[in-house]
Amino acid sequence: MTLAAALGLAARISPALGVPVEPDAPDARELLLDELSDPAYAESQPSWFDLLSQAVLDWFGSLRLAEGDGVPAIALLVGGILLAAAIAAAILIYGVPRWRARSGVGVELLGDRDRRTARQLRRDAERAASSGDWARAIADRYRAVARALDERTLVPALPGTTAHGFARTAGRVFPAESAALEAAADRFDGVRYFERAGTADDYALVRALDERLEAAPAPLAELADLPGTVPA
Repeated sequence: MTLAAALGLAARISPALGVPVEPDAPDARELLLDELSDPAYAESQPSWFDLLSQAVLDWFGSLRLAEGDGVPAIALLVGGILLAAAIAAAILIYGVPRWRARSGVGVELLGDRDRRTARQLRRDAERAASSGDWARAIADRYRAVARALDERTLVPALPGTTAHGFARTAGRVFPAESAALEAAADRFDGVRYFERAGTADDYALVRALDERLEAAPAPLAELADLPGTVPA
C-alpha cells in the first residue's frame, strides 16, 4: 500500500474513532504502519519453498536433451529424478506451496479469532481506556501481552491456550513476573468470562506488566527449557 492509499483509507475512517478526516503526517504514518503490519501482507509473499519450486520448474523448462542415448542425456535424466524426489519429499513435509500460509489466516488468540498485532492491540486498549471502557481495555491489553511474546518467539500463543495457561508458560520464561502474569490473567478472565466491568487500577496493572515485558530482554536460560521457542 502506498502512502497515498493510506491517506485515502484515513479519509474514510469515521471521525467517531478519533481519527481526523485529513490526518497529519504522524497519523498517516501510523495508519500506514498498521496496514502494512497486517499478517495478510506477509502471507501474500512467496515462501522459500515457493521460490525453490519455481526455480526447479524453470530449470526443467530450460532443459534441451540432445538426441541419442549418450551420457549427458542419462545424467540429466538421473538429475531430474533426484530433483523430483526431493520436491515430493518437501511437499510431504511442508505441504503444497502457499496452502499452508493461507490455511493459517484468522489466528486464534486466547479463545478468540484475532489477527491484530501487539501494537494494534495496545492502541485499541488505550482508546478503550480513554473512553472508560475498562473491560475492553483490559482484554485487549492482556491479548497484547500474549501477542507480543508470541511475535518475539518467546512464548507461543497456541490455539486453545487459556489466559492462565499462557500466564504459567510465560512465568517460566520470566519468573520474576509470574505473580503479575497470574494477576493479569485473573483480570482478563474477570472481564471476558464473568462480565466484570473492570477498573482503572485493573487496567494499569495489565498495562504495566505489558510495558515491563516489552522492555525485558529474552532470558536465555529459561528459553532453553521451553519447547517450541527461540530466543529473540
